[in-house]
Amino acid sequence: MDFDIGAFIEEFPEFADTTLYPTAQIEFWVGFATLQVRQEIWKKAWSTGVSLYVAHQLVLYAQNRRSAAVGGIPGQSGGIANNKTVGSATVAYDTASTSLTDAGFWNLTNYGKQFFQLVKIFGAGVRQL
Repeated sequence: MDFDIGAFIEEFPEFADTTLYPTAQIEFWVGFATLQVRQEIWKKAWSTGVSLYVAHQLVLYAQNRRSAAVGGIPGQSGGIANNKTVGSATVAYDTASTSLTDAGFWNLTNYGKQFFQLVKIFGAGVRQL
């Protein structure tokens, strides 16, 4: 079974902007995801697993690219920010309540969380990844 990038863009139109998400970057992650998400385990849900995997990686790619564009270090990990202060106003978020136990890296995006939940449904993580 081949993965259809056109269908991915239709299902995830947030990645349609080829300036923000170059086709080569999508193809790179599709190539990698199709090696990691095993068709014999995911069966009819295989394209969903690949799509969520790719979407997760594209969000991280965009974050790295944005960091580099402003002189930051791409790929640098500082965890998920859970508060911000501007002047006298502070906003905080309870990131622990939306993190999945043992999901680690997959907790960095909503797509990763969805993917991780499906990994648990379709088989042991070691067999999937």
